[in-house]
Amino acid sequence: MTKIRPFLKWAGSKYNCLDKIIPFLPQGKRLIEPFAGSGVVFMNTNYSAHLLAESNLDLINLFTVVQQEGEGFIEHCQNYFNPQFNCKEQYYQMRTEFNQTPYTQQRASLFLYLNRHGYNGLCRYNSKGIYNVPFGLYSKPYFPRKEMQLFYEKCHAAQFIHQDFRKTFEYAERGDVIYCDPPYVPLSEKTKILPYTQKLFTNEDQIELTELAKEAAARGIPVILSNHDTEFTRHHYRIAKIKSFSVSRFINCQTSLRKPVKELIAIFK
Repeated sequence: MTKIRPFLKWAGSKYNCLDKIIPFLPQGKRLIEPFAGSGVVFMNTNYSAHLLAESNLDLINLFTVVQQEGEGFIEHCQNYFNPQFNCKEQYYQMRTEFNQTPYTQQRASLFLYLNRHGYNGLCRYNSKGIYNVPFGLYSKPYFPRKEMQLFYEKCHAAQFIHQDFRKTFEYAERGDVIYCDPPYVPLSEKTKILPYTQKLFTNEDQIELTELAKEAAARGIPVILSNHDTEFTRHHYRIAKIKSFSVSRFINCQTSLRKPVKELIAIFK
């Protein structure tokens, strides 16, 4: 399959395993994603309608601005992708500006700048909701003009909402398909959970998501769920059909740890 890259860097992006996921997404009138992430599944599927939800308001703000402003916003964002903005002092000044800016077009453009200039493409906030990813030291950060244009062209039939996954499930009705890509279950107790919003996604959240998947499937709404392949996920997804596969990781800061890991999809239907 010909894959379309998302315009954002994103930890746990499904770009490298789209060929493992998309064949198991059943046909339906609308695809609902309670964890939209970078939007990579949205960009590589062809449902007549899409509902993309996120608890990360910066993502929804950025997607909405791209949808509403299109080419003009893309041109504006490109201004930040030149050498004067690719230095540590400028980065931290702009990160401070970002944290003090309301959810506007300007905050959206700064979010894209930080995503592409920050360390390892991470998205991380502290407990007070302050974005705190350090500078990334890239020689020439890539400006994703083509990817943003493709996103803009596709998102006219999409709805973006800032919503907790529990509420997002309430939007689903027969004929919809739900694809869930929650924050990963840690591979071990030593693995630190990545706080990509102000609030950590706990094991209790993982279990509640599983229960919602079961309930939706019982109502005739298929749910496909991605996660690490662990004892925890195997146990809680045990009533689903499970497909396991290996995926190479490129986000780890230690090159030696960028090794294939086992992931799975669980199909509740």
